[in-house]
Amino acid sequence: MVLSFTGEYTQRVDGKGRVSIPADFRRVLEAGDPDWARDKPVGLKILYGDHLEQRLHVYTLAAFREIEAGILALPRGDENRRHAARLILGQSLSAEVDKDGRVVIPQRQRDKIGLTDGDVYFTGLGEYFEVWKAETYAATDGMETKAWLESKPKGYDPLSVLSQAGG
Repeated sequence: MVLSFTGEYTQRVDGKGRVSIPADFRRVLEAGDPDWARDKPVGLKILYGDHLEQRLHVYTLAAFREIEAGILALPRGDENRRHAARLILGQSLSAEVDKDGRVVIPQRQRDKIGLTDGDVYFTGLGEYFEVWKAETYAATDGMETKAWLESKPKGYDPLSVLSQAGG
């Protein structure tokens, strides 16, 4: 069975940048770390590329390796390879979940999303999860989703998009 990141959570970040990863997300991270064992910290990749604007993406090590392989499979010298490598490989960092279930988000990445201390919003998107300053999510992406839903007919079923994807 393939685990994926699902659900929404709000956590607190402290002045040192430590935030608790939701337990459900930790299970997915563990499953996606080929070197993980119960006595070792679980690894993850934080993507903070300029294209992400006010959020971070967090991937399992296995998922990130697939992304990296896809980028490296592009022809050498290809402009798309160079830009993807800069935005994704160059603007990512490795981190670990400590024994208390926390990860430290470095200052530079906290500054990028305007996070000092307070509430952090996590939302699962299947193969990765997003990390937002809670207020920013509510004012931007949350409102965008609400507007999208309001543009749909009454009783719209979001699962209907799956039939468009052949699923």
